[in-house]
Amino acid sequence: MATLLIIIFVFGYLFIALEHNLHIDKAASALITGTLCWAVLVLGYHEAPAHLVDSFNDFLHGHGHGDHGGALKVFFEHRLLHHMEEISSILFFLLGAMTIVELVDAHNGFAVITDRIKTRKKSRLLWIIAVLTFFFSAALDNLTTSIVMISLLRKLIADKPTRWLFAGAVIISANAGGAWSPIGDVTTTMLWIGGQLTTPVIIVNLILPSIVCMVVPIGIMSARMKGEVERPETNASDEGSDPTTPGERNLIFAMGVSGLLFVPIFKTVTHLPPFMGMMLSLGVLWLTTEVLHRSKNDQERKQLSVVGVLRKIDTASVMFFLGILLAVGALQEAGHLIASADWLRTSLGDVYLINIAIGLLSAIVDNVPLVAASMGMYEVAAPGTMDAWVANFTQDGIFWQFLAYCAGTGGSALIIGSAAGVAVMGLEKIDFVWYLKKMSLLAIAGYLAGCGVYWLMFGMGA
Repeated sequence: MATLLIIIFVFGYLFIALEHNLHIDKAASALITGTLCWAVLVLGYHEAPAHLVDSFNDFLHGHGHGDHGGALKVFFEHRLLHHMEEISSILFFLLGAMTIVELVDAHNGFAVITDRIKTRKKSRLLWIIAVLTFFFSAALDNLTTSIVMISLLRKLIADKPTRWLFAGAVIISANAGGAWSPIGDVTTTMLWIGGQLTTPVIIVNLILPSIVCMVVPIGIMSARMKGEVERPETNASDEGSDPTTPGERNLIFAMGVSGLLFVPIFKTVTHLPPFMGMMLSLGVLWLTTEVLHRSKNDQERKQLSVVGVLRKIDTASVMFFLGILLAVGALQEAGHLIASADWLRTSLGDVYLINIAIGLLSAIVDNVPLVAASMGMYEVAAPGTMDAWVANFTQDGIFWQFLAYCAGTGGSALIIGSAAGVAVMGLEKIDFVWYLKKMSLLAIAGYLAGCGVYWLMFGMGA
């Protein structure tokens, strides 16, 4: 059973990594992988590791089941639903955030910022794009920000080679910006929702390494860039076709961004899961748009409503997260993640080296399952522990902080290493080898520089 689980997981990952070569959406591969892993776990129970057998025996005695087969069914349903609590919380959070951003985009709300960019100088424009991306990513998320910024670049830069360089900068900046915000990157969000990290620690301790991670590669790129960009020609026939007024665009933009920023505040005050705050923000924005557009014709109202926007949501990405998190949950139940944690501690023996390795590995393997695996490998330790190694794993401990940075930014090393990279690759049709030659070393330089800054901040005295 243990070997078969690993084989299914590895083959599933191969199909996910070769998505563009096989022309099979990674969501399909992830869902099959996740469900098969759980099926093998249940059907191969007679070969289950000792800790799982002990858990079942405790469950059997505690619930007084006389029927062994019935108890086994209820036990695994219980374990699966235990994992689904956390998974569903993440999925509803993502759905709410994606809907809010799509609603703002449907109202052309992001034009509030993009229309104010007037410069044509390449180096100056690069810094503007990078800084905007960095802070947009922290307020929204790196995937959404990359999509918005590519849309912006198409309005600002005509020639493809130059636009690709700027797109590479967007990937690096979006991943760096997402790492220091609880809602900026799905992996940081997972650690935040899971209770490994709290909002003040994420922001205060990770913002400086994240800035360095962005500034180093962008600084090198800007020093090499000369001249001005060529703007694309605008189509006059498109003018006046926007069904929204400037006041409506400004209002929805302000409410959308405020709603997203409200989520961590809501969690801190109420201690409810973050997706509850996201649902509240979405509900308020939904009500506002219904009232705002009630006098418009059916076609315009449909285009600007949440019901219409929901059809644009990237549901496949949500299904991908579901499948991969299910697979990781099965590996956790089987004890593979505990064994991996022990191997990493034995081989590397240092929380900084472990996280740097995880970050670089996330450029090859999606960072979502890597973080999910790390959350399964290491439990949150009780505060006040005297063991120096275990103390790294308390809430807001060094391991979780550095994991958020490394997993969030390490994926920039390859274009397929992050959600932002995959999105930009698909939108701009950027070649994998081109990114490897032009951007990978810059991204790694920024990543390692940020690692060094974090170590100087917290590791020197350890």
